Amino acid sequence: MLAEVADKEFAEQRIQEVSESLARGMYVQARRQLHNLPAWDVALLLESSPPKARAIIWQLVDADEHGDILEELSEEVQKSVIRQMAPEKLAAATEGMDTDDLAYVLRGLPEQIYQEVLKSMDEQDRHRAEQALSYADETAGGMMNTDTITLRPDVTIDVVLRYLRLKGELPEATDKLYVVDRDDKFIGEIGITRLLTVDPTKLVSDVMDQDIQGIPVEMDETEVAKLFERQDWISAPVVDDENRLLGRITIDDVVDIIREDAQHSMLSMAGLDDDEDTFAPVLKSTRRRSIWLGVNLITALLAAAVSSMFEDILAQMAILAILNTIVPSMGGIAGSQTLTLVIRGMALGHIGQSNQRWLIGKELAIGALNGVIWAILVAGVVALWKQDLVIGGIIAFAMMANLLAAGLAGVTVPLILKKFDIDPALAGGVILTTVTDVVGIFAFLGTATLLLG
Repeated sequence: MLAEVADKEFAEQRIQEVSESLARGMYVQARRQLHNLPAWDVALLLESSPPKARAIIWQLVDADEHGDILEELSEEVQKSVIRQMAPEKLAAATEGMDTDDLAYVLRGLPEQIYQEVLKSMDEQDRHRAEQALSYADETAGGMMNTDTITLRPDVTIDVVLRYLRLKGELPEATDKLYVVDRDDKFIGEIGITRLLTVDPTKLVSDVMDQDIQGIPVEMDETEVAKLFERQDWISAPVVDDENRLLGRITIDDVVDIIREDAQHSMLSMAGLDDDEDTFAPVLKSTRRRSIWLGVNLITALLAAAVSSMFEDILAQMAILAILNTIVPSMGGIAGSQTLTLVIRGMALGHIGQSNQRWLIGKELAIGALNGVIWAILVAGVVALWKQDLVIGGIIAFAMMANLLAAGLAGVTVPLILKKFDIDPALAGGVILTTVTDVVGIFAFLGTATLLLG
C-alpha cells in the first residue's frame, strides 16, 4: 500500500515538472521529460491540460508513443487529439494496437477521416481493422482481442512447451491457453500453471479443462463484466454461434468497463455525459448541460403550476408558503436514497422479476415508518412554533403521504425506465423530483385548503 502511494506521488511530481517546463516555455526540457514518462502518465497530463497546452504536448511527444497514449485517453480527449493528426500519422499510431483498442479509436472517427485512415494502412492492418469493426460496439466482440494461443488436443505437453519456447513471448495477461479442434471450435483450456507442472508426456486432451463455456460474441459488455466478477477470471474465451473461438477478453478491459459504468452512473445523475472533457470549450459544455437544465425547468414549472392552484389559501396564510418547501424537500431526499440503491442493485444484477414486488413492499414499509417518525417530529415543532395543532396535523399528513410516494417512486421509476430501455441514472432523478414535488405540494396545500379554506 505504501509503495502504491509512493508511486502515485512520484508520478504526480513528474507530471508537475512537465507542466512547469511547459509554463516557462522550456520545450526542449519538456520533450525530454515527456520521453521519460510512461504512456498512462502522458495521457493523464493531456486530460489535465487545456486545449492549447494539449496541442503543444502532443507535438512534443515522440511519434512512436502516440499509439500507446491514445489507448489510455478517455473518448472525448482522444477525439480532440485525433483531430490534430493527419490520417497517415493516425494509421501509423494504430499499428500494433490491440484489436479492441483499434476498434475503439476507429469508431470515433468521422466517416471521411476513417476511410482515409484505412487507405493509409498496410493490407494486414486494414484487415485487422475491418475485423475489429465487424463486431457491435459494447459487446464481447467489440472488447475482445484476437491475440490468442491455441492448441490441438492430440499433442503432448512437451510439444506445447517447446512451441512456447520457440515463440519467445506470450500475449499480455495470458493465464491460460485455449484448445480447439481442426475447425477452430473451442473444446477446452489449460492454465499456464498446470501446463508447467504436469507430466510432459501427457496429451493436452488428458489435462485440459473441458467444463468451460465460451462467452458469446454478442453478449453485452456489462454482462461480461459481471461474469468476470463472479468467476474471478483473468481472461476468458469468446466464441461465435457455432462455438468457434474468435478471441479472448482480459481483465484489464473488464476493469475499464466497470470504471466507465461507475462514471456513467455518477455523472448521469447530474445530467452530464460520462465522456465529457473537463477542459472542453465553453460553448460545447454549455450546450450539453443546457439540455438537462431545460428539462429541470419544465419540471419546476410543473411544481409551480400545482402551487398556483392554491393561490387563495397561500394569500390568506403566509405560514403555508413558508412551510410549503419542507414536505417536497424531505420527499426528494428520501426518494433519492431509494433511487440510488435501486440503480446500484440493478447494475449489480441483484434486482429481477422475482424480487421486484418484495422490494416495492420493503420501500413502502420504510416510507411509512419514516413518514410516522418525521410526521410526528415536524408536526410537533410546527404546532409548538405556531401554537396551531391543525397546521401541525396538515403537515404531518402531507409528510406521511409524500414519504410513501417517494419510496414507491424510488423503486418503480428506475424499473419502468429500464423496461423502456431508458437509462435510469440519466432520467430517474428528474422524474423522481417531479413526483415528490407535485405530491408534496398537492398533499400539503390540498389538505390545507380542505381544512382551513
